Amino acid sequence: MLELTVGGWVLAVIAAASVGLAKGGLAMVGMISVPVLSLVMSPVQAAGLMLPIYVVSDVGGLLAFRRNFDMRVLATALPGALAGIGIGWAGAHVVPVDGVTFIVGAVGTIFALNALIRPPLKDERRSPSYARGTGWGLLSGYTSFVSHAGAPPWQVYVQPLRLSALTYAGTTTWFFAVCNWVKLIPYAALGQLSPGNLRAAAVLMPVALLSVWAGLRLVKIIPEALFYKLITWGLLAVSLRLIWQALA
Repeated sequence: MLELTVGGWVLAVIAAASVGLAKGGLAMVGMISVPVLSLVMSPVQAAGLMLPIYVVSDVGGLLAFRRNFDMRVLATALPGALAGIGIGWAGAHVVPVDGVTFIVGAVGTIFALNALIRPPLKDERRSPSYARGTGWGLLSGYTSFVSHAGAPPWQVYVQPLRLSALTYAGTTTWFFAVCNWVKLIPYAALGQLSPGNLRAAAVLMPVALLSVWAGLRLVKIIPEALFYKLITWGLLAVSLRLIWQALA
């Protein structure tokens, strides 16, 4: 089992809960999982600890959205995503831990600032494109490999497609479920699925699964705009702290 302080386990519970809340309908909340855990361990270890929790949490989503997804969107984005995961794997021994910490902090900061200051999307609808899908899919796959933070590039590609809410949720669930299952191979090869990480993940999985149920409830009662504003500011604060930590 991992040797964490009480405060460290509190952060681990928060990270696991964020994954469950994301799978329960509060999308993007999972973005904070690795940055939060990186405050008490290396981001490489944090990503390894979180991956089994993501994989287990994905199962419920796959069952729920087994018929609601857009195959053309997946076909245009998944090849790039798999290439991005491969690039992350190939560069894993090249980028030092401080470099990974900086990347995690930078991704979180860019996403948070983009969410806070970006103008509203235009009403025009785009069609799936292999060029855009491959580019944004590659970036999503790489950031997903590094810190399970592939959602922002994915949203940049998918939101202008104007999918129905159900199809959007299902396509997103299938995209990241495939990415997470594929990531098991390089994570295992790199030793990120260590016995200590797997035992800690098993302890935290009930938290994530309960949080899926909580997310389904909370999404109906909490003002969505306010909730995401708070999450985004929290992500920005944690990400800036990680950048400072990497540079120091």
